[in-house]
Amino acid sequence: MIDARVCLLCIIILSSSLTLDAIRSPGRSLNSIKSAVFLSPPFFLSPGSVANKYFFDIPFPRGHIALKSFDAEVVDEAGIPVPLHETYLHHWVVEGYYGSKTSKDPIEASPLEFDFFDYDLVRNSGICKRTLGQYFGLGSETRRTNTWVPDPYGIEVGNPEQIPDGFEFRWLMNVHAIDTRGVDDKNGCTECKCSLYNVTKDEFGRPLRKGYIGGLKCCYDHTQCPVQEGFGGARRKLWLRYKVNWLDWDDTIVPVKIYIFDVTYTASAVDGALPGCKVEYQVEPCDLSDRSNDECIYTKKAKMVIPRGGDIVYGVAHQHSGGIGSALYGQDGRVLCASMPTYGDGKEAGNEKGYIVGMSTCYPKPSSVKVSDGEVLTLVSNYSSSEMHTGVMGLFYILVAETQIEEQVEVFQSLPVSMRDDAA
Repeated sequence: MIDARVCLLCIIILSSSLTLDAIRSPGRSLNSIKSAVFLSPPFFLSPGSVANKYFFDIPFPRGHIALKSFDAEVVDEAGIPVPLHETYLHHWVVEGYYGSKTSKDPIEASPLEFDFFDYDLVRNSGICKRTLGQYFGLGSETRRTNTWVPDPYGIEVGNPEQIPDGFEFRWLMNVHAIDTRGVDDKNGCTECKCSLYNVTKDEFGRPLRKGYIGGLKCCYDHTQCPVQEGFGGARRKLWLRYKVNWLDWDDTIVPVKIYIFDVTYTASAVDGALPGCKVEYQVEPCDLSDRSNDECIYTKKAKMVIPRGGDIVYGVAHQHSGGIGSALYGQDGRVLCASMPTYGDGKEAGNEKGYIVGMSTCYPKPSSVKVSDGEVLTLVSNYSSSEMHTGVMGLFYILVAETQIEEQVEVFQSLPVSMRDDAA
């Protein structure tokens, strides 16, 4: 039964015209795309330890630009990619903010220190009011998930007309990584089970709510998961290496808005209650009878209102291990985007067995997938429930262009040659 449902979702992907075809303005050259590789400040991990770091004013392209992609991975001192079975990358996110020109931001700060310096977050377009404000962000799937923004679109940042006087546009990065070398229970450590971390309070000192047995509140910075007795792994110095592609802004670029939907969203689309995005949830194990019938699928749904409509030009889901796919639907039930995980089957970085190492992405044909102002969208996230999973996520990231492009523009794949599947 599981195979049939998964195949149905695959058919939805293939039949919804969500291809890698994209558009670009006549005369634009791929040579105009700028590219740079940066390193985050270093973070340190020992076997079983957790780093959840917030880095401010990270190296990043400056000026009024259009972001085209952001790709990242964890590397060691030699610049060698570190596999997930050694350092599990729970997530990384990057978010813009306005920083005061008269003050220098700390390189690193904990959430307890955020109120002590002068900055103002520049969030995406929604829909979560207090969380998920990032421009880009991924987890274990980072190495094999395409983040390319198709032409003629771009994520506009650094517009001088929008920056308050006395401030400048800067970037912060959150990196959450868990060292699972030599631990007793890799899955339990990566799912942040509170009993393993021996945690009863969150990082702010607040008692955990009743029934909370695993998730972000239990694997914050400097927490420790148990390591096998006698294991002697060395302390590591690591970085997040990230590559940014961008263009200098001009009037031929069509701006897109970022929307991140969360399947834990609780506000009613009818009564307009304060939106609540809990970010994570728990997957309960199925009954033994369901396991014998191969029907162990945990489905979670949420309805959300997109405030402004337009053309969807990109979409991707974010799930944790155990995830088997996610889809976003329009108010009439049409598929807007379906995204499926790829699981690794080896040991090398980017193909680690048992981990989600990639998520499929949607690149709709130009103007083929539209949403309306105030449309009620439905997000569906599916997980295998053959066993319990704690701290899982069901997020969906889309880019929406409110400006409709002209029909006569040339249509073709706008991915850089090095990123295209048909590259020699």
